[in-house]
Amino acid sequence: MSAEPESWRPKLALASASPRRYALLQQIGITPDIVLPTDIDETPLKGEKARALVTRLSREKAAAALRVARADPALKDSFIIAADTAVSVGSRIMPQARHVDEAANCLRLLSGRAHRVYTAVVVITPKDQVRQRIVDARVRFKRIAGPELEAYLASGDWRGKAGGYAIQGLAGSFVVKLVGSYSAVVGLPLYETASLLLGDGFPMHLTWGNTI
Repeated sequence: MSAEPESWRPKLALASASPRRYALLQQIGITPDIVLPTDIDETPLKGEKARALVTRLSREKAAAALRVARADPALKDSFIIAADTAVSVGSRIMPQARHVDEAANCLRLLSGRAHRVYTAVVVITPKDQVRQRIVDARVRFKRIAGPELEAYLASGDWRGKAGGYAIQGLAGSFVVKLVGSYSAVVGLPLYETASLLLGDGFPMHLTWGNTI
């Protein structure tokens, strides 16, 4: 029996402008039909912990994208994917580094110690059912010597990154140990995302035969 044509696949909207999340979806054979970046305030609430933050923000991103998608006839039956990632040391949430001093402060705090990376993924189905998973990974950095830190800061690889680093970038050389999902630390937990999509009938395997 021949496979169903790819045109049967429902559309999928990614509620993120992150090229990393887009590439991670492509890694498992899914190319979003549209990117719907959201403009929401990502400032943690007073006393809010990292797990609660990513839970809230991923839902807010998904809801904002849903409003746009459902107003477009071409996307009214689409799946929505949103995610949010936070880095924390103890109860302290690390910022998304915008300035070199901010990145330096983050890396000095992370140097030689363990931290946690929380990523929440939300899938909204064509019937507007909301599914969510939260993934907790533990990462330990080596002690980052002064010259190495200076070289890293000069690279600019820290810009806009939670905690001042991206594990898939130059800072991957700082990682002594990772317990949990690598893809979640990058920005989208692939196992959980695939499970959510498959559980609600998204035919993500349709194009796998054409990827080799």
